[in-house]
Amino acid sequence: MEFGKLPDISSVDFRLRAEPPENERILGGSGLCNFYIGCTGWSMKEWVGKVYPIGAKTKDYLHHYSRQFNTIEFNTTHYRIPDFGTVERWYAESAADFRFCPKIPQTISHSQDLGAGSGQVFEFAEAIGGLKEKIGCCFMQLPEHFGPERWRLLDEFLERFPPNLPLAVEVRHPGWFKPEGESILFPLLEGHGKAAVITDVAGRRDVAHMRLSAPLTMVRFVGNGLHPSDFTRIDEWVERLKTWVEQGIREIIFFAHEPDNLLAPELSVYLLEKVQARIAAHVRGPQLLSAPEIPGKQLGLFE
Repeated sequence: MEFGKLPDISSVDFRLRAEPPENERILGGSGLCNFYIGCTGWSMKEWVGKVYPIGAKTKDYLHHYSRQFNTIEFNTTHYRIPDFGTVERWYAESAADFRFCPKIPQTISHSQDLGAGSGQVFEFAEAIGGLKEKIGCCFMQLPEHFGPERWRLLDEFLERFPPNLPLAVEVRHPGWFKPEGESILFPLLEGHGKAAVITDVAGRRDVAHMRLSAPLTMVRFVGNGLHPSDFTRIDEWVERLKTWVEQGIREIIFFAHEPDNLLAPELSVYLLEKVQARIAAHVRGPQLLSAPEIPGKQLGLFE
């Protein structure tokens, strides 16, 4: 993910924002939280011998991925609506407790009317319906030029989006994160029962907004090649998520991004160990098949 990436992160303040007072009202529940950990794809031959067994064939990567991770930021659907046979294969090859988080096609999210003039929203919903109970949370990534002045268009989209499909929305225009923009965005999402994606990336600290609009959160965490700050950031995230779990959040979806996706499994293992130690949640995650290669052995990882 290139959005918000910086060549030099030495001056970045990675501290998370203070807890918004609205979050406690949004949560206010109880019960066990389901915690999902995933990456952005499974087609990684570099993971053979580390995440996938030696000799794993490309056609079996989904089988192995879904038994290591329990969710995926599913970008495939951003580029095309899948056919029913493909969806049936995804369903059959993935683990029983696996959850797909399909991205809304760009022909919808990046169109002038968010798909109102076509039947693509229905086509998308019908296609991924073949994933049945393995549908996690869909998410829509709006382009950076989509600003608060277009809030009515977003409202209309959310109104017609199938109510049986969970949805999280990612906005990128800086105007959404000014007081007037936030006063529109979060009540709008809350009114429709949709989540606000939280993106933690070096070059755009505003998009790490920390505001919940539903008892579900989707976090897109962008690391920097296992720089020491990746781990201290994860530590802070775990403490924040622990607070939300104690307040009654029902579902946490956490996607680990690293350059070229190569080191995302190592970061995911670190996250998993911290979650298991600190948070009362139903969670599973990867168990590396070989010792991780961690530059400099930052923070004593896996020692």
